[in-house]
Amino acid sequence: MSTKILIIGACGQIGTELTQKLRSIYGNDNVIASDIRKLNNDIVNNGIFEVVNALDYNQIEHLIEQYQITDVYLMAALLSATAEKNPAFAWDLNMNSLFHVLNLAKAKKIKKIFWPSSIAVFGPTTPRHNTPQYTIMEPTTVYGISKQTGERWCEYYHNIYGVDVRSIRYPGLISWSTEPGGGTTDYAVDIYHKALKDGKYECFLSEDTALPMMYMDDAIRATVEIMQASSEQIKIRSSYNLSGISFTPAEIATEIKKHIPDFTISYKPDFRQKIADSWPASIDDSSAREDWNWKHEFDLASMTQEMLDHLK
Repeated sequence: MSTKILIIGACGQIGTELTQKLRSIYGNDNVIASDIRKLNNDIVNNGIFEVVNALDYNQIEHLIEQYQITDVYLMAALLSATAEKNPAFAWDLNMNSLFHVLNLAKAKKIKKIFWPSSIAVFGPTTPRHNTPQYTIMEPTTVYGISKQTGERWCEYYHNIYGVDVRSIRYPGLISWSTEPGGGTTDYAVDIYHKALKDGKYECFLSEDTALPMMYMDDAIRATVEIMQASSEQIKIRSSYNLSGISFTPAEIATEIKKHIPDFTISYKPDFRQKIADSWPASIDDSSAREDWNWKHEFDLASMTQEMLDHLK
């Protein structure tokens, strides 16, 4: 049976680029994109698209049966900063959408699930530097609490029901092609836009706030690689640590100044500073590197070059 993919949340920051990548690998007819609303974009116009509510079990089940779906990528979520403004809805969306696909896999309606976790699962009591795969997790945000709970459920459904679910803990993701989606690490996307447009940027985090980041190309490749790995290679069924680069707002500003010498940055930390302070500064992802041969390609210099080239 050939691979038939359903992406739920295909119009989001990660979903957009993931859909394009998967269509380039598996073909347009084998990758069904879906989201809560229909936008006028390439994802909708260049392949099969369905409007679906991630909280509606029957809608998802209908699409799976209609298109004979084998793999589901559940990308729908309310991110960290946005979720803090509506905690009850964030919990509902982030948890119940996951239950729907886990239960569909338990019922043998699909073969494989990808579900993204996040560095938000960690908290202020987690070791901040080179954060290990297995460590203290006391998240302080609704987003982090929902992702940590989701990890436990993924592991449970694998251990008890044999569900083939795979996950990675995304760090902050940086992309030129999609707008920021309401995350605490979004400054590292916005700063490039403002550098080109205004020549200056006011950052909502302090200058020395180091956070784990990754260029979107690396994150998409990691997502495809973990799903293409053999089941035996996937030894962790909660979620894998994933690392690319770590930097501070001051460091990214310095890198941008190499291309735009007159660029200036100022700092006005807001409520997102407290969120960032509860997250790791760097990540140990040796398990992903050992189990399914993960390796990142982009550093701060090459990412900055790519971002500015594309945004120009």
